[in-house]
Amino acid sequence: MNVFFGLIPDTAASAIWAMVVASLLPLLMALSAKALGGFRLTDNAHPRRFLQETTGAAARANAAQQNSYETLPVFLAAVLVAMLFFVPQLIVNVLAWLYVLIRIGFCIAYISNLATFRSILWTLSMACPLMLFYLAIRVSV
Repeated sequence: MNVFFGLIPDTAASAIWAMVVASLLPLLMALSAKALGGFRLTDNAHPRRFLQETTGAAARANAAQQNSYETLPVFLAAVLVAMLFFVPQLIVNVLAWLYVLIRIGFCIAYISNLATFRSILWTLSMACPLMLFYLAIRVSV
């Protein structure tokens, strides 16, 4: 069965793809930070220093990158635990892709300097892995 007009299949591959996309999001934010900050090939000698010295949208993209790395382990663990404890795959997939979509919105809000909206999206994104952990606990009891 497909949900959301056939966009999210009920196979484990869908959750795995969500994990891949979520894992690539910090890289996308790093590239965005560098592009917005005017990164040049000569800056590659000290890329972290370059990113620390950026301001405005570039600095916010770098912060979005860092936050993406901070939340990623919780998300990856939650998806794996939910699958390990046989939470229905369709539910795992929906929550996994919802996390990814919310995190993309979070990054856009961060770069756009929409602080309150960004905080709301962060909270909603963290609700997805927490719900996966909760469901895994419920299934295992």
